[in-house]
Amino acid sequence: MMNFGYQKLYINGELIDSAGNEIKDVICPATGEAVGQIARAGVKDAEKALDAAQAGFKYWSGLSLNERTEWMLKLREAVLENEDLLRQAMVHEMGKTYEGAWEDIEAVINGLEWYPNAMKNLRDEIIPDYEGTHSHKIVHQPAGVAVAYLAWNFPLLNVGFKLGPALAAGCSLIIKPSELSPLSAYLLGKIMHDIDFPAGVVNIIAGPSAEVAGVLSKSKKISVLTMIGSTQTGLRVIADSTTSIKKLSMELGGNAPFIVFDDADFDTAVDLAIALKFGNTGQICVAANRIFVQSGIYDKFLKAYVKRASELKLGFGREEKPDMGPMVTQGNRDRMFFLIEEAVSKGAKLETGGKIPAGRERGNWLEPTVLSGVTPEMVITREEIFGPVASIIRFETDDKALEMANDTEYGLASYIFTNNHKRIERFTSELDFGEVQVNGVKYSIYLPHGGIKNSGIGHDCSHLALQDYLVKKRVTIAK
Repeated sequence: MMNFGYQKLYINGELIDSAGNEIKDVICPATGEAVGQIARAGVKDAEKALDAAQAGFKYWSGLSLNERTEWMLKLREAVLENEDLLRQAMVHEMGKTYEGAWEDIEAVINGLEWYPNAMKNLRDEIIPDYEGTHSHKIVHQPAGVAVAYLAWNFPLLNVGFKLGPALAAGCSLIIKPSELSPLSAYLLGKIMHDIDFPAGVVNIIAGPSAEVAGVLSKSKKISVLTMIGSTQTGLRVIADSTTSIKKLSMELGGNAPFIVFDDADFDTAVDLAIALKFGNTGQICVAANRIFVQSGIYDKFLKAYVKRASELKLGFGREEKPDMGPMVTQGNRDRMFFLIEEAVSKGAKLETGGKIPAGRERGNWLEPTVLSGVTPEMVITREEIFGPVASIIRFETDDKALEMANDTEYGLASYIFTNNHKRIERFTSELDFGEVQVNGVKYSIYLPHGGIKNSGIGHDCSHLALQDYLVKKRVTIAK
């Protein structure tokens, strides 16, 4: 078991203690033991970060894109040099597998490299003048200071999704990681300090949301509020932000349908349904939340799925090479027990799992769990599960599958598996989700990621994310 010691706030290019000298333990979900401490920010620290970010924006936005790119690539190399440390921190702070932690590292390094090029490819828009008396163009400028509130499930991937476009656009940034998994973000701050990254451009503080986020969201010094988290948190942030007009970008909750038709590639559908449910212990916003299987293959699919789920290897740390780790907190695991019990009480069948694994009484462990006979009135289909519990739902017709899939307040990811081209055309048109993936799954820095309805506004990844950190200005010149 590693211990990462005491990590300080990163504000204005310096590593500092909190103004109130408050220290918080970071607890490993695999064991329940402290694996490090962080300086816990309060109101004064949030105010200090705002002042630093204002000064940082003035400096950073004044640099050329080439100069910003040099710093971003320098940071990229430093992250790669510290890859093992950062991956180990994520393993210990939220139970991520070591192999799975590479996805977080990749998001940071790809974002720091890809977005400067995307910014170079952003062209001014020329507007024709029909009378021939003026020239007109739309130019892009950095919006200002940005604040990013980040969820605990992907501690550095979430950072990377914000860091790349914000820095390339010319914005300064205050990052508030979750107090459940702040170590890797704090270590990133230490890395930035060690390479003398320009002061105030990036500031990293974690602390109680009521204090820290309250100050940041309400501040008139910021121009952009971006977050990755729950819909309920997003609504609070939006309400707090109304002291001034701010740009908002939010990736919120999901309730993804995973629809498998009789004519689907069976093995591919099973493989991806397992990966999208139990990867990161099910703690993913795009997880296969509701698995709809057509009646002709339902029994075959369920048998194969239960077998695969029951064979997943649980474990912790680099040496054990597990398929799945623990859940982040005991409270999150207790919620899984509630969802399972409520579904079973209404007629669902527990096919496998549902218990704490033998020998894993310490920490927040839960066996991979599969429920069959799940119906739309059960809570487990109404809410985002965010844990290693799969709900398998039988359907008969295309109309019923579409009706049940869209019967949710959320609209982030959706997945369909079929070889019927007319069906593909219909479902890609009529599914009410920001992403529809057909017969496969792909996520990448250059592909937009965003939701509709209560799943958010704006985008992470792709050139669209740049727009969250830029404002447009019309320039008209008389001839």
